[in-house]
Amino acid sequence: MVNVVAPGAAPVPSSRIDPELERVAREFEGIVLAELLSPIFETMDADGLGGGGMGEKMFRPMLVQHYADAIARSGGVGFAQSILTEFTRLQATAPEDENGADR
Repeated sequence: MVNVVAPGAAPVPSSRIDPELERVAREFEGIVLAELLSPIFETMDADGLGGGGMGEKMFRPMLVQHYADAIARSGGVGFAQSILTEFTRLQATAPEDENGADR
């Protein structure tokens, strides 16, 4: 679970973090990381000795996404935490409707 701390604020108790929101934040971080990693792998030649040829070229985006997801799951670079911090802050300040539910 990500430790959510807004700048200058006390940590948000992990019991108040929506697990679905945390999953989506990590998934988003994985997508962003994959976009950042893709240019690195595009420069690698898939032909020649030890290259995977057309198969490697075809499946490389999946490998890059897998690497990015693994980085995000292991703590990432902070995108997920920033997203969770902001969404948690927004949920805490959201007005309630007449039925007592958050809008």
